[in-house]
Amino acid sequence: MACLAAAKRANFNGQLSKLSSPLSLGSNFFFCSLSAPSEPAKLDEESAVSGNGNGDILSRTAAREAVTTRSQNSIRREGRRSKSPEKIEDVICRMMANRAWTTRLQNSIRNLVPCFDHELVYNVLHSARNADHALQFFRWVERKNLFRNDMETHRKIIEILGGAAKLNHARCILLDMPKKGLELNEDLWVLMIDSYGKAGIVQESVKLFNRMQEFGVERTIKSYDALFKVIVRRGRYMMAKRYFNKMLNEGIEPTRHTFNNLIWGFFLSGKVETALRFFEDMKSRGISPDVVTYNTMINGYNRSKKIEEAEKYFVEMKGRNILPTVITFTTMIKGYILQDRVDDALRLVEEMKSLGVNPNAITYSTLLPGLCNAEKMSEAQTVLKEMADRYIVPKDESIFMKLISSQCKAGNLDAAVDVLNGMNRLSVSTEAGQYGVVIENCCKAGQHDKAVALLDNLIEKDVILVPQSTLHMESSAYNPLIEYLCNNGQTAKAETLMRQLMKLGVQDALALNALICGHSREGTPESALELLQIMHRRKIPSEKSTYESLIQSFLERNEPADAKAVLDSMLENGHLPSSSLYRTVMERLLKDGRVQTASRVMKAMLEKGVKDHEDLVTKIVESLLMRGHVEEALGRIELLMHSGITPDFDNLISILCQQEKIVAALKLLDYCLERDYSVDTSSFEKVLEALLADGKTLNAYSILCKIMEKGGSTDWSNCKDLIKSLNEQGNTKQADILSRMIVGKNEDRKKGKKKGAVAG
Repeated sequence: MACLAAAKRANFNGQLSKLSSPLSLGSNFFFCSLSAPSEPAKLDEESAVSGNGNGDILSRTAAREAVTTRSQNSIRREGRRSKSPEKIEDVICRMMANRAWTTRLQNSIRNLVPCFDHELVYNVLHSARNADHALQFFRWVERKNLFRNDMETHRKIIEILGGAAKLNHARCILLDMPKKGLELNEDLWVLMIDSYGKAGIVQESVKLFNRMQEFGVERTIKSYDALFKVIVRRGRYMMAKRYFNKMLNEGIEPTRHTFNNLIWGFFLSGKVETALRFFEDMKSRGISPDVVTYNTMINGYNRSKKIEEAEKYFVEMKGRNILPTVITFTTMIKGYILQDRVDDALRLVEEMKSLGVNPNAITYSTLLPGLCNAEKMSEAQTVLKEMADRYIVPKDESIFMKLISSQCKAGNLDAAVDVLNGMNRLSVSTEAGQYGVVIENCCKAGQHDKAVALLDNLIEKDVILVPQSTLHMESSAYNPLIEYLCNNGQTAKAETLMRQLMKLGVQDALALNALICGHSREGTPESALELLQIMHRRKIPSEKSTYESLIQSFLERNEPADAKAVLDSMLENGHLPSSSLYRTVMERLLKDGRVQTASRVMKAMLEKGVKDHEDLVTKIVESLLMRGHVEEALGRIELLMHSGITPDFDNLISILCQQEKIVAALKLLDYCLERDYSVDTSSFEKVLEALLADGKTLNAYSILCKIMEKGGSTDWSNCKDLIKSLNEQGNTKQADILSRMIVGKNEDRKKGKKKGAVAG
């Protein structure tokens, strides 16, 4: 057996040397990395470790050692150190972890290790990455007759399975041991009893305890102590008393450990009187209480809110020259804190220091909440400094939040900042919610510079975006700070804060509106517009003042088209712009030469029922006509008339004629005639003269006919010239019709005068 083991070790070392050598064709990666290798790497390992099963192991070992020597010499020449070979049990455990438990894997392990011994099997079980791997390996080596599991390997697998709560497997292995010729001992039963107890299955622990004698295992105080621990942990105090009496009847004497377990369990179940009786019984049996006993008594009475009794036992233990430990002092301090006796707790801290007992993390975690509740913030600050100096991190990190809130409540903002600094010194991760409490209180106190400094620290360390954070910054903290930054020219910094919050899903309308206004005031409307678009996409409500400030910012940048786009968005989102805002936008658009855009703003204004600024809307209509946008101008005139605003048509026609915009003047006059709008005779004549001068005789003829049909005057001095031009251009029919219309009108006028004279 020893020879085979030695051969196996030599074979494995040679194989590993070959695999780790640069000259090897095997997969170095598989043996150098703990991560899961790729499939080719697995195949390389199998081929490397399989070898020839019929060959001489020692011959192969010698050859591989020679290769190893050459590779090591080469490495030394290059000035590098060779890596130590991997242990065989680690290789097996990694193979089991990376691959399914198949026949192929089993063959690979057998080729890697031709001979198994106790040391190897035990180490593989100990190093297995989970209980399933250990169980598979344990049963496999025995089933394949590779190794006969002994007492130690059985104990190891039972311990592993018990810790993983695979209790049925563990029990089967335990109960099958006699069939394998292995003698059961009490330690294995204690292990199983404790495992079932940790899993909360008390009845199974009791059954196993009762079956010990059935398997010929003698029960001692060790078995009873294990059972008592399981029973009292689950509050079965009556059962504990019964088995205690049974133990005494069997002639087994309890030890100090037995009484300590039972007293602890009775206090845990709230049976204070029973615990006291057992304590007295312990002393009556000549068993002196130790520091654990007194700690249990003190803790039990503190849990029962009987601090005076706890103090009595604290004094008693010192009277017996039993030095209190840090657990004793911490337990007493906790009792005082629960009774709001903070001064006594502080006194006890000084006493323990005087005895050379240093407070630990639990002591500080117990003391600090009591100091905060008692509003003893200076003492709390001192304790925190002491913790930082000694680099003691409390078990419950939520105490830092309580310290920060309490210091802020007391108005000690510098002390609250010191808490954050103390956390950094203790390497405790700060959270955004903790910064938020300090920032909020700094803003309330008007100490905005301090709040901004904290924000810089918050952003620099990316505290807000830490995925493990459970305390997030509240709106009551970031909104006042964002408002302050936006009002003081630091909108970019405020936006950085808000964008980090938005990554966490924060959609705060108040903050976003403040940011848009801040960017607008600082002359960066593009950034403001980007935030406004984000609000629209996420359907976050916007405010009217937000749009107004952004529009004003674009206008100040001489970008009226962008201002108009924001105005449209404002209307789409249900906000009605003020009359003055409409006027400002239209004036700037008109000044920028964007007549049609200004016309659309005018249309939107009129449709919303705003009927102000007649002078400006008339000017917009005039500009449309001058630019040749006649149809659009006529549409706007129609809208004005529906709104009760009548443009000065005569003035418009006069201006168009003066600027030689004859076609526009003609269409405007024709529009007025069709709708019977009031137009002065002089306007007709100006249009006719302009048409005649421009040679547009047919247009002049058409418009003159319409004037006459409407009952207009025919006293136009250039009628004869128009008739003459029509004849010259070959339009004799139109000239004849016009002549007869003029003669008819004149005759009607004469008859009218004659009838008037006779009647007179």
